[in-house]
Amino acid sequence: MPIVMRADPADEEDFDVSADALDRAQRARLIRRTRTALGLSQTEFASRFRVPVGTLRDWEQARATPPDFAIAYVRVIAQHPDLVAKVVA
Repeated sequence: MPIVMRADPADEEDFDVSADALDRAQRARLIRRTRTALGLSQTEFASRFRVPVGTLRDWEQARATPPDFAIAYVRVIAQHPDLVAKVVA
């Protein structure tokens, strides 16, 4: 049986989610925030960093859980976007 918790315990109108769903949402938020902080559209980010745009959309919309290596890649992109873009070009 999956562990279920309230996404925001302070919000009475919030709904319960599984730990997996919460993890997927947090990963989606990290990816979306990184992309928007760089001022890139999904298409631009996907092209610049060699990520299939459909995969990026699925990750950002929490339809799929990004694997650990993808989260590590996004964290590196956040710290060194120009270097990563140059290396993968």
